[in-house]
Amino acid sequence: MAETDFARFDTKTANDRTVMHVLYGLHTIAWASMGTLAVIALIVNYIKRADEHDAVYASHHNYMIATFWWTVLWLVVTAPLWVLLFLPGAIAYTIIGLWYLYRCLRGWLRFSDGRTPF
Repeated sequence: MAETDFARFDTKTANDRTVMHVLYGLHTIAWASMGTLAVIALIVNYIKRADEHDAVYASHHNYMIATFWWTVLWLVVTAPLWVLLFLPGAIAYTIIGLWYLYRCLRGWLRFSDGRTPF
């Protein structure tokens, strides 16, 4: 059996941890910018995930990316409710927004504890 060369894996620095906290923060307050901050965070998630060797960090990048795209999907699917009546669209978007906030906060808290998001 081949031995694993642990020297080739980068150790995580405080800067890596700070970047992850900033990404979670951007996703969490994205509603204040009508999603612009979420798109910026998404781009950084894709860039950082490509170079990630740590399983916990990679899983958190995947978690944020999936949360973003599932939110976009549900916003598009429920968009016709705004045409029918204002109230069903508002209710649907509120539920989706709360779900997005829950996912961001849950992932952020689990990251703070050093655990995977799932």
